[in-house]
Parts: sequence; C-alpha cells; structure tokens
Amino acid sequence: MADDRQRLLAILTRKSFIYSKEPTFKLASGKMSSYYVNCKKTTYDPEGIDLIGKAVFDRMISFSPDAVGGLTLGADPIAVAAAGESFRRGKPIKAFVVRKEIKEHGTKAPIEGDLRKGESVVLIEDVITTGGSALKAFEALDSFGVKVLAVIALVDRQEGGREAIEAKGLRVESIFTKDKIMELYKSGDCA
Repeated sequence: MADDRQRLLAILTRKSFIYSKEPTFKLASGKMSSYYVNCKKTTYDPEGIDLIGKAVFDRMISFSPDAVGGLTLGADPIAVAAAGESFRRGKPIKAFVVRKEIKEHGTKAPIEGDLRKGESVVLIEDVITTGGSALKAFEALDSFGVKVLAVIALVDRQEGGREAIEAKGLRVESIFTKDKIMELYKSGDCA
C-alpha cells in the first residue's frame, strides 16, 4: 500500500501540480496563487483512477458509509473510483453526485445516485482550499436528510479550508497535503 500511495503522489505531482514563482493562478475563491492543483489530470488517468480508488477506500471504510460522493465535477471520478474499489473488495459502497445547480427539467434532483434519506455518507473533495465546495455539498446533503460522517480530500491546500469544514463539526482527512506535494516537486523525483 505504501508503494501505491507513493506512486499516486508522484502521478499527482507530475500531472496535476503547476508552480510559478509569481501568483498567476486564479482560484475558485478568487484568490491568486503561485501554484495550482488540477486533480482532473490525475483523476481521469487510468492508473490514477485505480490508485485513488484504493487510497480513498482505505480512508473511508472505517466510517462504514452507505455512499461516497461530493459536489460535481471534482468529486465525481474520485467517488466512482472509490465505489468501484469497494465492490472489488466485497464491501459495496454507492457513489453519488451533488449538483451545483438543479436542472429545470427531469426530476430536478439536487443529488444524483441511489442515495436515500437517513443514509450516511463520506463527502469527497478533490482539493480543499477555503472549504466552500464541501460546505455547499454538506448543506445539500443535510437538507436531503443524509448524515455526513466525514470529508476526505485528495489534496488539502492547507489554506484554512480544513478548519472551516471542521468548524461545522465535520471530521476532515486528506490523502495528501500541499506540503507533501511541494516536497516531492522540489526534489524533482516525481517520475
């Protein structure tokens, strides 16, 4: 498992991490940053999908959730990878998606997937910066009548998001932190 984790860190650092000495990247929060983590380069990579599924499953299984998911688009491939891994390991956990906006047609459901009131979930984030996306998803799930057991992020940028989410009484775990990615990036050993 340690080898899988190191391999995932290397892929994430090589494919998804972009660094500039000047703050040239505008984040969803509006803040400018000298680095950007585009997890989709890893979450849509075949090997990345496999390794993410294993890493997230290993973190979420102790919570015994009924389902795993989060705010679309960042959480989608991570939740599906974890759900697939749960099936392969004989402990099936459903995946779901929280819409950013409710469609004006069809069922107008704010949450897609086979999620039911009263179930418990692990909320997924690709990157936590301010915690805004996780909190938006939490509000939708809470209104729907679902219990959020924890939030698991692929990357925590360590910029106050974890603390904002924890202030709502939620447990937060991350697979990697900005510091860990930066350490590998600076070493140049992310082949």
